[in-house]
Amino acid sequence: MPDLKLIALDADDLRVISAHLQDAVLRVADMAYLPKEKRFAAVANRFDWDKALAAAKKPVKTGSANGAGLERRRTGLRFERVLAAKVSGINLKDRRAALALLAITFTPSPDPDAPDGDVTLTFSGGAAIRLTVECLEFEMKDLGAAWSTKRSPAHPDDKVS
Repeated sequence: MPDLKLIALDADDLRVISAHLQDAVLRVADMAYLPKEKRFAAVANRFDWDKALAAAKKPVKTGSANGAGLERRRTGLRFERVLAAKVSGINLKDRRAALALLAITFTPSPDPDAPDGDVTLTFSGGAAIRLTVECLEFEMKDLGAAWSTKRSPAHPDDKVS
């Protein structure tokens, strides 16, 4: 699979990127809010849902490895025009703590003509980061080769067949 490079300039774009980043894992040490540059950046290990879904559609060969087609990729995340960042449920002093990203959403300001609003990164366990932005300007970019993983992310609401 080729590396992904996606840009979000509106809520619809962000929903597409959020789907690609669902279940990405990142460490507290790999996140930074840079107020002087009005930027929030992070590096995550993204689960490649496209590849996993494509592999699930192929018939399984006898003797094939469990988890074939499951990969993670190192991915850079960059939000521009960030005015403030607030953290909830994350111990910023625990730099080794791992966070599992569930979704990224945009809530526009009440003024329908204004481009500003809040971006929320929601993590498992109720943790979240809220970014107040002048406008939505976000880039996601894969940073290199993928590596195999044996497990697909699971959610409490997933149905077992």
